[in-house]
Amino acid sequence: MLTFGLDTAGKTASVAVLDGDRLLYENFVDCGLTHSETMLPLIDSALRAVGRTPADVQLWGVCSGPGSFTGLRIGLAAIKGLAFASDAPCAPVSTLEALALGCIGGEGTILCALDARRREVYWAAFDLASGRRLTEDQAAPVKSLADFVKSCKKPLFFVGDGASLCYNEYDQLDGVVHAPAALSRCRGAAVCLAAQKAFERGECVPPARLAPNYHRLSQAERERAARIKAEGENK
Repeated sequence: MLTFGLDTAGKTASVAVLDGDRLLYENFVDCGLTHSETMLPLIDSALRAVGRTPADVQLWGVCSGPGSFTGLRIGLAAIKGLAFASDAPCAPVSTLEALALGCIGGEGTILCALDARRREVYWAAFDLASGRRLTEDQAAPVKSLADFVKSCKKPLFFVGDGASLCYNEYDQLDGVVHAPAALSRCRGAAVCLAAQKAFERGECVPPARLAPNYHRLSQAERERAARIKAEGENK
């Protein structure tokens, strides 16, 4: 199965093409440019490099959340458009699962964390050896992870752009490791692997049904809810 994976959930962007379990192509960009500048050239370069067209892709994988609301929408819109002509199945991939699959190896626990601002992270934990999910994706204050961090299997590796927030909070505990930033960003190949797993679980959707999973309200929605609540209390 020819699988194409795309991540635009954060500041970085990555693409990859897998033929079964063979990695044909992968590219990763973290140079400060916007996804509108880097994404389409990345996709075009990937398909040209392997001598394929969008019609040849049998499975499309894309990070659907959590992550930057704008970044998620850009990536989902691109994959939706590319997959629409052939109506190929699409896998809305958890950004946190893709992060974990890019780091599998050894013993312990991997805690994937994305900076959600305001001292909060999007996070989930996985078994390091197998990639087996240990928790669901969720958004929570960094301090609220204490019970899990203290009870989980060690060593515990923090990865993702929210890793430093977690490590700075729990670095006094034994067995806690902050993975190098260069090795803890989402890879296109891992998005492909997560997409294949989603396909095996029957979780893929047609292009028209691709949608983001934000895991929390946007800032505008939170501010509106707070304003309505305050107005109600003042009546």
